[in-house]
Amino acid sequence: MENDNIIDVIYGNLGTMTQSDKKIAKTILADPSQAVNDTIAELAKAAAVSEASISRFCKNLSLDGFHQLKIELAKVADKESAYYDEINIDNVQQALNTISSNKVTEIKNTLASFKTPVVKKILHLIDSSRIVQVVAEGNTFPVAADAIYRFNQIGILTIGAEAWETSIGQTLNLQAADTLLVISNSGEAKSLLKQIEVAKQRGMKVISITNRKDSPIALKSDFHLRTSVRQQVLNSEYYFSRVAAMTVTEALFLLLIAEDRKRLSDIQQHEDIISSLKI
Repeated sequence: MENDNIIDVIYGNLGTMTQSDKKIAKTILADPSQAVNDTIAELAKAAAVSEASISRFCKNLSLDGFHQLKIELAKVADKESAYYDEINIDNVQQALNTISSNKVTEIKNTLASFKTPVVKKILHLIDSSRIVQVVAEGNTFPVAADAIYRFNQIGILTIGAEAWETSIGQTLNLQAADTLLVISNSGEAKSLLKQIEVAKQRGMKVISITNRKDSPIALKSDFHLRTSVRQQVLNSEYYFSRVAAMTVTEALFLLLIAEDRKRLSDIQQHEDIISSLKI
């Protein structure tokens, strides 16, 4: 598991877990410190599953076994910010504070998971690309649109389209000197996997941003950055946050500027032009 936060790993895998694994995950996330002290029998009883299910759960998370699960949980169990806090709408101020806590955790854990060598290679790839194409689908596309806007502002020709039919048409006109940046919450979108396949056929390098490093999109990419997500939607097992994904693209944007301060003049030129349209 390298240095991955086990809580992040559990959240990242929730969407693809079996019902049995989800029961175990919910029990652990409800009180990680309790899970650290539980025996395998006690955790199985609390989650209403068998001990064999606990062992399979650990294996599905690429852990050696229950003992390693407890070790990984012990590293983060005493940090309340490590896991999701429920939002209580009966107290709006408390709910806002909870949302703030969840978002701060997403940002901190997302950036903390980055490895310097990988980030440097990604920055070099973006900087040296003829064209960068940013793709996403559904409610993740606003993150892609923001990245397209920002990268163009600093002199990096970046394209993208919300309609997949148009987007894949763009990919078919790209070449080996170009880069595909894929943003996906689950890392399993079939349309984006097809787009990666087309990009690879054209000799392009692929960068991906997903919640899981073992997702199909992450595994097919040349470089991957993992997001840490905490915001639960509609009281389900589905976790989604534009904040985490946008944190990645904004971090890349700021690092590119830090590498070449001349890019600030590109932003100023762009701002000067569009300012004439403001009241």
